[in-house]
Amino acid sequence: MGIDYGTKKTGIAVTDPLQIIVNPLETVETKTLFEFLTDYFEKEEVDKVIVGEPFMADGFTPAQHHKAVMRFVDQFRKKFPDCEVDLSDETYSSRHAREIINRSVSSRKKRRNKLLVDKISATLILQQYLNHI
Repeated sequence: MGIDYGTKKTGIAVTDPLQIIVNPLETVETKTLFEFLTDYFEKEEVDKVIVGEPFMADGFTPAQHHKAVMRFVDQFRKKFPDCEVDLSDETYSSRHAREIINRSVSSRKKRRNKLLVDKISATLILQQYLNHI
C-alpha cells in the first residue's frame, strides 16, 4: 500500500500480491484515515505500507510537511505494529500526478479534481518504491 499523506486529504494506492500492478484506491479525509485503514486492513492483507516522505527540490532538505508525515508514521507504527512501514521520496509526485491527469483525462472538471491528484500521487510513490526493490 502506498500513502500520500496530507494534512487535509490523504491518497492511497495498492498493489496486487505479486506487486506487478499498482492502482489508485482512494482519497480520504485525513481525520478519518486511521478509521479507513483499520477497516481496510480487516478486509485485505497488507504486509507493508510505503509513505511518501516530502523533501524540497534538492532532495535532501525536509519539506515543511515533513514533521506531520513523521508524526503520522509514528502513530501508524503504534496502531498497526505488525505492518511494516517504509518511506519513499515523494518529491514532485503531485506535479507528476497532475501531468498524468492532464494528459489522460479529457474533462476539465476531472483534471482539477484534487482527490484524483492525491490517489495518483500515492500510486506514483508506491510504483517508484517497487521499481527500486
